[in-house]
Amino acid sequence: MPSIATLGPFGSDSYQASCQYAPNAELILFNRIADIFNAFREGRVQYALIPVYNTREGEVKEYFRLMAKMDEGYWIDNVVLPIHLSLAVLPVSPRDGLAITTIVGRSSVFRQCDEFIEQHYPDATLMAVPDIEAAMTAIGLEKKRGYAVIESEELVKKHGLQLVAREVVSHNRTRFAIIGRTPAPVSGYDATAIITRPLRDRVGMLADILGEFTRRGINILDLQSENDVQTQKLRIYVEVEGHIDNPLLKNALDTIESTVIQEEDALKVLGSFPRVDMRVKKIKAFGFIGSGDMSKWFAGRLENEGYKALVTGRNTPLKPETMIDAVDVVLVCVPISVTVSVIKTYGPLLKDGQALIILAGESENTLAAALESTTQGVEVMFVHNLWGPQALTMKDKNATVVRTHRSGSFCSEFEAFLYKHGADINHDSAKKHDLLMGVSQKLPTTVSVALAMTLREHRIDCNDINSHSTLTSLYGILAMARIHNQNPRTYAEIMATAGDGRKIVRSFADNIIHLIDLAEQGEIDELSAIMAANKAIMPQTFLQSRMKQAKAVDEVMSQPSMKYA
Repeated sequence: MPSIATLGPFGSDSYQASCQYAPNAELILFNRIADIFNAFREGRVQYALIPVYNTREGEVKEYFRLMAKMDEGYWIDNVVLPIHLSLAVLPVSPRDGLAITTIVGRSSVFRQCDEFIEQHYPDATLMAVPDIEAAMTAIGLEKKRGYAVIESEELVKKHGLQLVAREVVSHNRTRFAIIGRTPAPVSGYDATAIITRPLRDRVGMLADILGEFTRRGINILDLQSENDVQTQKLRIYVEVEGHIDNPLLKNALDTIESTVIQEEDALKVLGSFPRVDMRVKKIKAFGFIGSGDMSKWFAGRLENEGYKALVTGRNTPLKPETMIDAVDVVLVCVPISVTVSVIKTYGPLLKDGQALIILAGESENTLAAALESTTQGVEVMFVHNLWGPQALTMKDKNATVVRTHRSGSFCSEFEAFLYKHGADINHDSAKKHDLLMGVSQKLPTTVSVALAMTLREHRIDCNDINSHSTLTSLYGILAMARIHNQNPRTYAEIMATAGDGRKIVRSFADNIIHLIDLAEQGEIDELSAIMAANKAIMPQTFLQSRMKQAKAVDEVMSQPSMKYA
């Protein structure tokens, strides 16, 4: 039978959390967190359970200090418990009336209930006690009228007190940490807690530490800092996604210690454990129609967020018809040319209370098909992610979101997932999205293919162009080469997209013929006038910001190691 040290009394929040974690465990109850750690350190118990965070009062500072001193043991798991607090008094008769002058409770409970107390009992004296059970016993024995207690309903009823108000604070949840003697294994949905030793002062230290996580795409779940009591030097606590056995996380910690802090043993890993989310997620499962690399890319990242993700396609054992009944959100991620037909086939199978999210490059026709094929109770949203499955992260990559009048909480939760991972989200109408995609994808692709055709017709070698160009003027050639060295069908489908993007390509074709005619006729003044008029849509600020990027590329590409690579 396992033994657990935790905070009392019998029936307390910590007691209930311990029972939830190990129902058959022997519980040893203490009034102070320091005593819990001592019992664990001395080997009197196998586990310790302590509160570390409450949605109302924030982090528990005392654990922050004590865990830093823990030389043995690991943070191995968590319990999240809804906290139900009630106000109670000694039983009173109607003729006695109810006049509360003093409220008794634990200090942490007062912090959680400050809004309730301020609103209903602003003049009451607050009496914080370390042993709430002893205080309730004293109130009963001494018949203290005018005294009230805030505690769990079970505990106040146990002491014969009469309820005045139930659930005095809403959205109240506490996270408890489980401390064990051996590290927790990888679960697939993990977090790691790290604390620094007292740090020497250095400008930018915190930013540099966090930057090592950010540039590797490691999400930071929690960040706290506090001055060490003895040295008054800064200590930083960070909780990040991933298990300590993950090579990416290990590399980040090694770099922070050796390069950023530049001290041996500067970091202490408190432990890795299954990740806990204090937010309430409405979505439990996502299902993909389309089993390509992009679906698998998204599915992997959603699973890393704790969601269930099912991928279906023509050749998968699980078929879309079966998958749809098992998920909250259906994502369509198929080639552009078949997106509408897939939506029309499977949209009618969705039921009210589900969501249909379209991952595609063309929005007007796909959204129209989705709204027509599904019932009014099905959420609908369009997302165009401007990156491919070869991308390591979403950070700083563009994503266009087109919401509809039926985009609800499920759609918002998926959008929050994109935002959390660093995507730059732009909201467009369907019409505007397709028009801009004509400019940024359809037209450049068409131009690149036409340029390659021209080089082929005139037997011009790419190496000859390289020797007659500046680095930045090669961007168009590089885009052309990239398109022709990847999946040609993908780019063929981009060129064939419908919607307002078509007018962009047609307009470009008309304009280039006009410019060719003017150039061949020697109309230099008219050509200059056209360029002067065009300048109005390309302000100097846009040029300056883009030129900074171009110069940075030039500097890198001009290095000998790159030039002859």
